Amino acid sequence: MEAALRAGRVEALWLEAERRDARSARLAEQAQERGILMQRVSRSELEALVPGLKHQGVAARCKSWTALAEESFERLLSELDEAPLLLVLDGVQDPHNLGACLRCADAAGVHAVIAPRDRAVGLTPIVRKVASGAAEHVPFVQVTNLARTLRWLKEQGLWLVGAAGDAEASLFETDLTGPLALVMGGEGKGLRRLSREHCDLVAHIPMRGAVESLNVSVAAGVCLFEALRQRSAAKRR
Repeated sequence: MEAALRAGRVEALWLEAERRDARSARLAEQAQERGILMQRVSRSELEALVPGLKHQGVAARCKSWTALAEESFERLLSELDEAPLLLVLDGVQDPHNLGACLRCADAAGVHAVIAPRDRAVGLTPIVRKVASGAAEHVPFVQVTNLARTLRWLKEQGLWLVGAAGDAEASLFETDLTGPLALVMGGEGKGLRRLSREHCDLVAHIPMRGAVESLNVSVAAGVCLFEALRQRSAAKRR
């Protein structure tokens, strides 16, 4: 909620009257500083505002979040003063997974997250809640044709590295220091054939335990922070 307030997305705020903790006071103060309508209401009134949701003592009416237009993304990429680091999600459908991926992307300094418009989840309220503020900071781009976007990224000089458990190359032995787009598959089936064919290299995350695969958001975190580790080391040289 604080991230949404800082981003100027909140239009009205309701706080549970019985709550007088530090977080509630901080939210009220931030709302007042920004001239946002703020009301303290009973717990039953709050539950009526957000039926069936876990409100944690606060609810808000926010401006709608929209994905970044493809044209705006192209401009963003051209204006970067460092090697791009992008996360491409090939058909992630679970809002909890997308939210967690956005959170990982924000923590790793990703410049944008790209996903197809069809057969994939968008910026739903659940996604934003799980992302814990990352949805307000990481540009999220929904494209009409993912294969065409991958080709375009290659034309811009980005190296496309896909993640797949059956790949021969190891992620930890793959150079991730230059202009890079990490391509992750969706739940269940992983990378689709066409997306995999557009990758310059497909690598696996070394697994030493009994499980054969990782949740897509966990795998995205591992890949992104390996890229961050390599890029940070390269800057120190």
